[in-house]
Parts: sequence; structure tokens; C-alpha cells
Amino acid sequence: MPVSNEAHQYRVRWSGPEKGRASRALILLHGRGADAEGILSLAAYLPVEKFTLAAPQATNYTWYPYSFLAPPSENEPWLSSALRLLAQLTDELVAAQVDYSQIYFLGFSQGACLMLEFAARNARRYGGLIALSGGLIGDRLYPENYQGDFSGTPVFIGSSDPDSHVPAQRVRESTLQLTAMRAGVTERLYDHMGHRISPEEIKEAARILSGDHSGVV
Repeated sequence: MPVSNEAHQYRVRWSGPEKGRASRALILLHGRGADAEGILSLAAYLPVEKFTLAAPQATNYTWYPYSFLAPPSENEPWLSSALRLLAQLTDELVAAQVDYSQIYFLGFSQGACLMLEFAARNARRYGGLIALSGGLIGDRLYPENYQGDFSGTPVFIGSSDPDSHVPAQRVRESTLQLTAMRAGVTERLYDHMGHRISPEEIKEAARILSGDHSGVV
């Protein structure tokens, strides 16, 4: 349960070239119980030397209190606050002359779910979306909340089958929804991988960040 009713504070850990000095940016979203510093450590394994890196920090180390499979109303006001934080961060990058098509997102677990939900509610041509162990949020999908056109945005969704937190069926449903919105989705379900980030997923993330979209299906 949430420990307070306060909304998320706008706290962002930055790394790499300063805003305005790089044409590309990567927003990294940590999972439940983790922090911005931890998710930023993934940068050491990715081709992001010329990216501005931004990792927001969730208040109390969680983006929303309950499972991502709960009805969205049960995760309020935290869910809406987290979505607003992402909108503010994206706007800040655009104001620093980073085009939407050069903004990439990477999230793990709860961060992956939040990132996919934000993107589906604000679909446009982004640089790429990398969801590691996550899916769209809700006790079911709510297509009425999704709007826009991804215009071929490359998306990678990787998860374990089974995963104790992320059902494979929700991964498949998320792939279908994003594909219907004209995203170029690569979905990978790994047998008994566990709820973790694998070397294979890091390779897929590197492929998208390097601009190699040959794996998109």
C-alpha cells in the first residue's frame, strides 16, 4: 500500500551529454523497489555514449502501489502522477531541441509497464521503446485510453514465460495493441528466464538504440 497520498516529485537523475548538447535521449525507468541510479547502470552495456540519459526517481521507490494487473483506479493517484511526470520529462527534452523521433524509452518491470502505458496514451514516432518484463497496465486493456499513431516506432518487449509478475498473455495482448497502433514490435518470450534482464535482451536493446531495426517483425 502507498505510505502517503503525495504525488510523485519531479526528480530526475541525468547522465551523458547535457540537454541541448545531444540530439538523442534515452529515458530509463526503474522497477518497484529500485532507483534511478540502478537503472542508469544499464547504460554501461548499451551504445548510448552520444545520448542524454534521464532516469526519473519514483517517490518511495514505486510508481504505483498495486500490481499493474489491478484496475487502474486502484493505483490512483500514483499512476496518473507518474504519467504526468513522464509527460513533463518528455516536454523538457523536446524544449531542449531533442525531436520526439530521437527520444527512446527503456523500462524494467514496473518501469516497463509505466513506459508502455505512457507511450500508448501518447503514441507518435519515437526513437524506440524497450520494455523488459512488462506490459500495458490494467485488469484488462483499455483501448479508449490509447491514442495516436506510432508511425513505425521500433518496439522490443521481452519477458519470461512464465513470469511470476508478468503473464505471457498480457505481453501478447500488449504486442497486438501496439501493432494495431502501427508500432514495429519485436516480442520475445524466453522459457523460464525468470524476472530479470538477460544478455539476449540487452542485445535487442542495443540493436534498437543503434538504429538497427532489422529485427522488427
